[in-house]
Amino acid sequence: MLKSLIEEIDSMIARDPAARSRLEVVFTYPGFHAIQIHRLSHWLWNHRLYLVGRLFSHIGRLLTGVEIHPGAKIGKRLFIDHGMSVVIGETSEIGDGVTLYHSVTLGGTSNGEGKRHPTLEDDVIVGSGAQILGPIKVGKGARIGSNAVVLKEVPGGVTMVGVPARIIAAHEESKTDSFCAYGAPSANLPDPAISAIDDLHDQLSTLTDRVAKLEAQLDAEKET
Repeated sequence: MLKSLIEEIDSMIARDPAARSRLEVVFTYPGFHAIQIHRLSHWLWNHRLYLVGRLFSHIGRLLTGVEIHPGAKIGKRLFIDHGMSVVIGETSEIGDGVTLYHSVTLGGTSNGEGKRHPTLEDDVIVGSGAQILGPIKVGKGARIGSNAVVLKEVPGGVTMVGVPARIIAAHEESKTDSFCAYGAPSANLPDPAISAIDDLHDQLSTLTDRVAKLEAQLDAEKET
């Protein structure tokens, strides 16, 4: 257990240049505290101590500003950076090495039984304010930009931005270990929507020129 805890702390230090020591993480990182409280509340939940589990979860929310339902399944090395206003729903599943920034919501879109919340596979990065809603899967190594709203399945190794979120880039999964803070895309990546509009504008300009030439030819034929 101690080895696993140290691994978790070191993974947070690796993803946050502001962290200077393990002790700093242990004593001052609300995301770290929220995860440890969740480990306990999840254990209670799995042993059918539902009310006690919810009470510990609520205490964690009051202390850290992070709301994690005790039923949520969380893998190893989760890093909740800054923490405030993160919400993780009951049937959420989070893989290993995932990073969530503040104000992220893993929410449900129905009141029915069964799976209602997202599944995040390993090494996913979710930027601040992003909303991932419904029983959808976010593939391994995907990056969700800040304030994106994700409503559909996300393939592994892509970057998503916008409302609703769309793919703007794909990166090799073998390179997803190079950490990308906030899931932010590189500034020089092309926006596919803008590129499509530019292509349509070019086609329209070409057609306009051709129509103008045809009209000129028709006018010349009429005069002769």
